Amino acid sequence: MVVTEIFRSIQGESSYAGRPCVFVRLTGCNLRCRWCDTAYAFYGGQRLTVDEVIERVTELAGGNVSRIPLVEITGGEPLLQPETPALAQRLLAEGYQVLVETSGERIIGSLPRQVVKIVDVKCPDSGEGGTFDMTNLDAIDRKDEVKFVIASRRDYEFAREFTGEHRLAERVAHVSFSPVAPDPAGAWPGLEPRLLAEWILEDRLPVRFGSQLHKQIWDPAARGV
Repeated sequence: MVVTEIFRSIQGESSYAGRPCVFVRLTGCNLRCRWCDTAYAFYGGQRLTVDEVIERVTELAGGNVSRIPLVEITGGEPLLQPETPALAQRLLAEGYQVLVETSGERIIGSLPRQVVKIVDVKCPDSGEGGTFDMTNLDAIDRKDEVKFVIASRRDYEFAREFTGEHRLAERVAHVSFSPVAPDPAGAWPGLEPRLLAEWILEDRLPVRFGSQLHKQIWDPAARGV
């Protein structure tokens, strides 16, 4: 499989935010969201076997799963690589809790049942609205999470309606609405977090306000964190 980076950091997003985690960032993505902050993972990378990935994860975890038991497979889009389900299964067999973060455009049913799937639904302003594979609604369950990254009021209204229409709060553990963070180089503006929080409160939505904790700890442009 082709790997952009494997690193140890503080989990910055989802309900697991704040926990030490080992990240396996795979290379390649077939979507081009306007506000993507990991475009460096689109190309390049290093070819590694599943065994080599496991070895590196174990090293970063401290040689013992009890030290850092949480691993996230991300990208890019990790489900573009056919070895991803096998990697997830191996990590589970080693005793890790495994998260897979995916765009929602790929079918997630090939992943082992124990994997916590963090599934994005692309909003209109991302430029990739409408790419979510609706069959994934039947593959998520009460341990999984659905995420919307929101750049505007239009995005918020889309996410609100999608969440209600498909009763996401009843299907998964958490639904998160996260504001787009501004690009450090100025390529795109962010959404003021206060606005999103006020919209959620006004509509009394059963969702979690999401943020990118790692960008508060480290430079927003830093890699490997």
